[in-house]
Formats: sequence, C-alpha cells, structure tokens
Amino acid sequence: MPNQNISDKTIADHILAYARSNGADQADVMISRGESTEVTQRLGKREAVLRSEDIDIGIRVFIGKRQAMVASADDDKKTLEALTDQAIAMARVVPEDEWCGLENEYAPIAFKGDLDLWDDKTPSTEELLEMAAQAEDAARAVKNVTNSEGDAFFSAGQSLYATSTGFMGEKKGTSRGISASVVVGKGEEKERDSEYTRARHTEDLKAADFVGRHAAERATSRMHPQKIKTQKVPVIYDRRVSTSILGHLAGGLSGTSVARGTTMLKDKMDQLVCAPHITICDDPYLARGLASKYFDGEGIIPSKRNIIEDGHLKGWFLDLKAARQLGLPPTGNGQRGAGGLPSPSSHNLYMMAGEQSREDMIADIKNGFYVTELMGNSVSLLTGDYSRGAAGFWIENGQITHPVSEITIAGNLKDMWMHMQPANDLIFERGTEVPTLRIDGMTIAGN
Repeated sequence: MPNQNISDKTIADHILAYARSNGADQADVMISRGESTEVTQRLGKREAVLRSEDIDIGIRVFIGKRQAMVASADDDKKTLEALTDQAIAMARVVPEDEWCGLENEYAPIAFKGDLDLWDDKTPSTEELLEMAAQAEDAARAVKNVTNSEGDAFFSAGQSLYATSTGFMGEKKGTSRGISASVVVGKGEEKERDSEYTRARHTEDLKAADFVGRHAAERATSRMHPQKIKTQKVPVIYDRRVSTSILGHLAGGLSGTSVARGTTMLKDKMDQLVCAPHITICDDPYLARGLASKYFDGEGIIPSKRNIIEDGHLKGWFLDLKAARQLGLPPTGNGQRGAGGLPSPSSHNLYMMAGEQSREDMIADIKNGFYVTELMGNSVSLLTGDYSRGAAGFWIENGQITHPVSEITIAGNLKDMWMHMQPANDLIFERGTEVPTLRIDGMTIAGN
C-alpha cells in the first residue's frame, strides 16, 4: 500500500488552517486509506474475487457550542475546501450542544512500545484463493456436506487524525482471515455452521484445512436435533457466544447510556455488579490485538484498566462528550470512523479466565444446556430482562449428549452477571473475549 503519510499531513494541516481562517473556532480532520482483497470458493469452484481501495476524509468544525461534519472520498484540495465551507455554514445554524468540542491540551502518546499491528507479508490473490480452496475442500471432505463456501481476505489500512488544538497522530494495521460456511443434510434435515480465523499477522492464523474441517464437523454434530421441556437449568455458553454476555455488560457501561440514564448500572460505581471472582479488563495495548490503538478517535490517550474488578464496577467507557456530561475525565474510549461522530466503545475487552476447565465445569451438571448459537436479541439494559433464541446441545450427567434447537434462554442480566463462572480457556482471537461461561438458574423455554 503506498505511503500517504506526508501528503495526508499536508492535507490535514491545510484544512485545519483553512477552517480556522474562515470562521471555525475549532476543527479536526480524520483521513483513512485502505485496501482489501476478498476471495470465495463454493462447491469446489472459484466464485468471486473482490478488490477495493478506499479513502475517507472526515472534517468536523466547531463554532461556539455548535458542530457540523462533512465527509469525502476525494482528497482534492479544492473539493475539501468547498466541503469545509459547507461544514462551517451548517455549524452556524444547527442547535447548540453544550458538551461538544475538542480538548485544548493533549497528553503525549504514553505507550512507547510497538503494538505490532502491521505485517509486511501481503498475500497475493492466488495465495488467498489457495487458502479459501483449502478451507472449502477440507469441509467438503466431511461426510454429509451438501453445500459449502470458503472465504479468505486481506486488508491493510492507515489513518491520520489531527485537530486545530494541536494533536496529530497516525496509525496503521493489517488484518487477514479465513472462514468456511457449511450445510449438511438435505430437505428438512439440513443443518449449518461455520468457523473462521482472523489475525493481524499471517502466522497467527489457524490452518485453512482446520477451519473447513471444523466448520463441517460442527454442522454435522447438529444433525437430528431434539426438543426439550421448559425447565430451569445451568447453561454453558460456548466461547463462540459467551462474548455476547460481556457485550451486554459493556453496553450498560457506555458513558452515553449512563449520562442519559438508560442503563441499570448508572448508579452502581464501586458496587458489586458481578460475581466476586469476575475481573474484566479493557486493554488498548494488547500486542497484535484486533482492537489495539495508541490513541482514540478524539486524540485522547487511553490506558489499560479493569472495568470490573473482583465483581465491583470501576469505570465507564467515556468519550469527550459523555465525560463532560458526567463531570469526569475522558478515558480514551471515543471511537469513530472518518465519516462519523465519536461515541464510547471498548478496546480489547476481555474477562479474566477462571480456574476450572470446560470439562470440569460441565462434569457436575445433571441436566443442563450447552449453547453454541444465539438468535434474536430481546435484551433490556434498563431492566435487565434477557430472552434469546438458542441452539446447542443437551447435557446429561456431566456429558454433552444430543443436539437441541428451537428453544429460548431467559433470565435477568443482574442475576446472570452475579452467577457467571468463567472457565480457564481464554484465547485472544477477537476484540472482545470471554472464556467458556457457566451461568446457573437460567430458564430454558422449550416444548
């Protein structure tokens, strides 16, 4: 990917100066450039090769307590000046927002190490096609597979963020992945499943044939599901779906939700909100992390911190606006793309592992449910009411037995968080990670 850093610095400096000289009190610019290639193979034949190169430029201006934003996919100087004029005109007439604005003083970037987010190894299209083929061929080699697709992708991107108040930062990263989607059986006996691997560096990917074979084996294991009766049992959330429980918790810790009073956690700072053995960390500096970064979308330097510590709530996710509304310092969690406004979000968010293995966690369950897929989302962060469609496997006498489908898991998030038991199988493969998770006392609604 061509190095655009010098020209992007020049573009940013010019637009910031232009905005200030034409009536803006403050301004910021985000410039993102990226390229990606994605290939697919279906039923043994190459199906698609998609290639894209993109540039996104976001310009935001402030006049008093008013702000406006424009975006462009064109880095032509005159085009950007005209868009800046439009943004200034818009900012003169939009309603005031007493909480908007940039920081006047910026801390230097504190983390001096290398997060290792860039891999110089750029796969060719043929190499990507070979990965997709290996994944799909491995899936098709499993008995009962009737439809399958293999996919491989590579992307590389870099961005620059600059403000009229003195911040300028650059970052770049690569991402690549392999996936397989599989259908087994015919007619009304069809089942489906998938597997994927994604990483910053090629060497961190799972083998393509493992991805395909595992997807097919997962789908095959779901054949001939049975029904179960409505009952209250322990539920084991597989690692593929346990992240959803942390996702609900993270949503309740958004500074925007706290400021609006739309989360049941708004008055719970320093109180016990999870089981006492639960610790949850937000880490922007995880080496090769998919959500790692040196600064956030507003130029604020983040820090690694425990959001939940020994079950107690210790922090919110705050962008500048939410921080001002709550009278707190920002936490460096303001996330945005070039074409959007900031909003609070986590970095690499993970729950610390427990001591039990997944097998030991299951061993003492007489009757229970091992969930591998969740559907729908009837969850209230204000009341905690939780209800989701699910599929997975029944547990009898400490053993995973037959597949189960078309059921609903119900409970209340407040109770669920207080009864979470993480296994010892924490692995960093995504931006949000949770080990296999056990929650007792859930209601399974079946026949």
